[in-house]
Amino acid sequence: MAVVDIKSPKEIEAMRVSCLMAAETLTLVGEHIRAGMTTDDINTFVHDDTLKRGAYPSPLNYKGFPKSVCTSVNDIVCHGIPGAQVLKDGDIVNVDVTTFFGGFHGDTSATFYIGRPTPETRHVTEVARKALEIGIAEVREGARLGDIGAAIQEYAEAEGCSVVRDFVGHGIGRKFHEPPQVKHYGKRGQGERLKAGMIFTIEPMVNLGSFEVRVDPKDKWTVYTVDGSLSAQFEHTILVTRTGVEVLTKRPRPLRASENVATIFV
Repeated sequence: MAVVDIKSPKEIEAMRVSCLMAAETLTLVGEHIRAGMTTDDINTFVHDDTLKRGAYPSPLNYKGFPKSVCTSVNDIVCHGIPGAQVLKDGDIVNVDVTTFFGGFHGDTSATFYIGRPTPETRHVTEVARKALEIGIAEVREGARLGDIGAAIQEYAEAEGCSVVRDFVGHGIGRKFHEPPQVKHYGKRGQGERLKAGMIFTIEPMVNLGSFEVRVDPKDKWTVYTVDGSLSAQFEHTILVTRTGVEVLTKRPRPLRASENVATIFV
């Protein structure tokens, strides 16, 4: 089993800074996102906002990834590459922001509604949002990683959705991705035991149809649902504490075009 890094108080404080930066950038994305924008417009905004903070966008050139943010629209599960695609009314798009500052990465994402949600986009998005909340609620010292995955899987499947198996959450700190792997499915009581000082992401990818996915053979990055069904995702970077959990990427205010419309449309 890979060794999981336990962060020192100094490292945790540095992580709080990079994570807050990522959360603030994502919050501003929600205030700008709209129909008619391209996903490359989102990339430009995230890139510029990150640099203004004196930070660096972690995805840029990471293992060859060509952009500063991931934008995953409709049936794209994750790692969507920003480009000329125009966002249309009724679309959903996950925007995944990771900020590198002071030697540490902060990682967070959210799914946004473009215009008025359809019943299908609303269902998969709200299940994904709640799945993340349920996963975070399992985090406490002494719990196991399997408890997180089991809780997410039980909820999503009860809502008629599926949870992606091929991509998981991860430890984070000085490295963008480090141990442990955080599966969003599994069995309670299994997996590594959580210890105070662990920092990792929880980022369930929830599909309206099958959990099976495929990677675009041309760009080697973009991940699609095999059956073409909608997919949504939310992500936070969290810290295991002596008393429970701290959400390091907690946002300063509700997300426009996401949290603020979650209960408006029925």
